[in-house]
Formats: sequence, structure tokens, C-alpha cells
Amino acid sequence: MSALLAIAATAVFGAAHVCDSSQGQPAALATVHGFRDRKGNLRIAIYRAREEEFLASGRYVQRLDVPMTASGEMTVCAPVPEPGDYIVVALHDRDANGKLGPFKDGAGFSRNPKLALAKPKVESVQVRLDGVTPLRIELNYLQGLKPAPWQPRHTR
Repeated sequence: MSALLAIAATAVFGAAHVCDSSQGQPAALATVHGFRDRKGNLRIAIYRAREEEFLASGRYVQRLDVPMTASGEMTVCAPVPEPGDYIVVALHDRDANGKLGPFKDGAGFSRNPKLALAKPKVESVQVRLDGVTPLRIELNYLQGLKPAPWQPRHTR
């Protein structure tokens, strides 16, 4: 059974044909959850697991932007050029401007580390992509003075 079949009844965005084939091309099959709302785009960016490349402008090996769906989790198939250690980043770009707005956008990383105001350490977010690798990424939004999974505020 392919990794894509394991994502039952869910649309797969990006290069879905890669994750559904038996070609053996390495790819991240990233399922992102915890959206604050349904505005803008979801961006999946993949970097080699090297400090000098991680989050550096233009240094990604794959980047896919997908319009937000009306509800639920979103799954994106993102192929990489060769097997290896990578970092998968999910960005909920709420205004669809292609940039992280730290006070409004959400972000998450492979292996779902607890986030602070600085980027996480490479070792805490790197994953091995060798074949199609399913990942679950939880988004974090700035709440108060720290990023955390989205928790709507309840008013009385």
C-alpha cells in the first residue's frame, strides 16, 4: 500500500502523482493541522538539514504554495531531488504575500519541536526522506510572547 493510500479520503496537493507512484522518488507527504483560520495559502518548504541552508533565503530544495481549503487538515506531497536528511517547514501564509508575518502567520516544522522566538536547532527538526515519508506538522502562532499551537480565546 502506498503512503498516499494511507491518507484516506483526503485530497493531496502538490505533486500527488509522486507520492502515489512506485517510482521510489523521495518525498515528504506532509499533513498539516491546527490552522487558525482558512485565509491565504499553505506553503511547504524543504531545506537540506544543514545550518547554513536552513531557512536561508532561496536555499530551499522544494517549495509549494497551495490555496487554503475550506476546512480540515491539508496534505501536500513535496518531492526532493535525492534521499537524505531534510527539514520540512509549513507556513500558513494568511495574507498570501509569500513572507512570514510573525504576528499573524502560523509555522510548523518536521518533528514538531516546541518553538521559541528563534528558529529551532537543525537536529530537532531534521528528518530522513528516503522514499515517500509521511509527516504530521502542527502549526504554531504567536500567542502572547511565545509561539504555540492555536488555542482560540474564549470570551465570557
